[in-house]
Amino acid sequence: MTIQTFEGQTVLVVGGSSGIGAAAAQQFADAGAAVTIASRNAAKLTSIAQQIGGDVKTATLDFTVDDAVTAFFAGAPAYDHVVVTAGETATGPVRGLPLGDAYAAMNSKFWGAYRVARAASIREGGSLTLVSGFLSVRPSKSSVLQGAINAALEALGRGLALELSPVRVNTVSPGLIATPLWSKLDAEARDKMFEGAAARLPARRVGQAEDVARAVLYLASTRYATGSTVLVDGGGAIA
Repeated sequence: MTIQTFEGQTVLVVGGSSGIGAAAAQQFADAGAAVTIASRNAAKLTSIAQQIGGDVKTATLDFTVDDAVTAFFAGAPAYDHVVVTAGETATGPVRGLPLGDAYAAMNSKFWGAYRVARAASIREGGSLTLVSGFLSVRPSKSSVLQGAINAALEALGRGLALELSPVRVNTVSPGLIATPLWSKLDAEARDKMFEGAAARLPARRVGQAEDVARAVLYLASTRYATGSTVLVDGGGAIA
């Protein structure tokens, strides 16, 4: 169900080649937006663009590289809405996770979003939406760094809502979502994990990328929403 038409509006989804980003790009396109999806993987971008259909543009962008982000936005138009869903974060306890992996995680998910926020041109009244994760409010002893990065992203979003006004800045915080992120797990182990999570969650189901995408479109379309963090976690933060 479309919340609002985005006819005549332009949307950039950084991380739009899979998972939540691809779902958001699909929903924006279905709502009439002119969508550009960006990520490091050109082959995935082409595949997703074909699935979405219509006049979806693609752009190869590594948002972990300062110069690449600066150069991309220097040649890009002003967008009505920018969404950042990209970010790769290694998991593990602080005392077991190599520092190099920790630095890379922060450079990807936090500093990647920071670079985009710093360089992107967004039209007045438009929006920037970041994607964090519910570990910011429900920490896990095996994913301490991820929770810290998510909390930092949410704080960044609130600060940017003040700095970039009247551009609106919000954050969507997903819980467990069935995306290709989990494809590295054995199928049987993955299904068992999802079933166990669904039994514990108040929503009694595991989230889908489309659930999170709807929250992204809600924030982009609601002109009174800024500085907000919207949990889409099936109740995971309270369970």
